[in-house]
Amino acid sequence: MNRYKQRMILTAAAALVPLTVACGAGKADSGAVSSQRPGPQQPSSQQPSSRQPSSRQSQQPGSRQAVTGVDWRVDSLTVGGRTRSAPATARLRIDADGRAAGNLGCNRFSARATVRGDRITLGGLRTTRMACTPDRMEFERALAGALTTGTLVARADAGSLTLTDGNGDLIRLSRHALG
Repeated sequence: MNRYKQRMILTAAAALVPLTVACGAGKADSGAVSSQRPGPQQPSSQQPSSRQPSSRQSQQPGSRQAVTGVDWRVDSLTVGGRTRSAPATARLRIDADGRAAGNLGCNRFSARATVRGDRITLGGLRTTRMACTPDRMEFERALAGALTTGTLVARADAGSLTLTDGNGDLIRLSRHALG
């Protein structure tokens, strides 16, 4: 009987996992951020992009770059002055309807996202609970912490995105071509 009970609990847990990955329904704005750095510093030169800018995504200095609706690959994470390369599976996508989802390096996640200008806030983070190697789990904990410690300042530039939290920790991302 005990074994039957364990199977039932495992079956119920397996059925609930997809439900725990369901996203919140926060509202976001246009999902574009300025490519200029805040404050008086200005880049000394801008390399022109070979891509044609669209009306939503211009490559002019100081223009707004789309952050939402883009599949971003997490390239690296700098926390407390220590930079780590991200596992190849680490991803982030923020949709205009206020949903964020991706992979923390081992586990998939979903969250509510609020985008206002160059400020992004993620809340209600939910993850799957797979076990991975200790180094991946350590990266995952650090990335989840950086994504959810408060408001992130976004800086988008020609296919790259840098998210900076209030502690100065950095998440560097690049456009991910699906396929």
